[in-house]
Amino acid sequence: VQLQASGGGLVQSGGSLRLSCAASGENFKRNAMSWFRQAPGQEREFVAGISWSGVNSDYADFVKDRFAISRDTAKDTIYLQMNSLKPEDTAVYYCAVARVATVLKSTTLYNYWGQGTQVTVSS
Repeated sequence: VQLQASGGGLVQSGGSLRLSCAASGENFKRNAMSWFRQAPGQEREFVAGISWSGVNSDYADFVKDRFAISRDTAKDTIYLQMNSLKPEDTAVYYCAVARVATVLKSTTLYNYWGQGTQVTVSS
């Protein structure tokens, strides 16, 4: 499985960005996919995830009502729409494929990772 993340950039506080993660290869079409982020000096943390069907999703408390995850199974791509961005959202954002179909929040339960895309929110 190969994951290609894109869409990061520099945005002012209160702005929006849309991240994309295109998957290719095998062994992911029945698995949940998620976004994580990692700020300098901090551990990688769960942001949002979506089940293989796209029906179920889950979010970290700090992004609820601001971020939305979606999945286009025809394009093998997931998206993360990020609105009302804050400076504390600044991080490298990674997409990942889970080992199972349901959304899980632990990084140890993901076996494929994208290269990351930088999101910087200025105050």
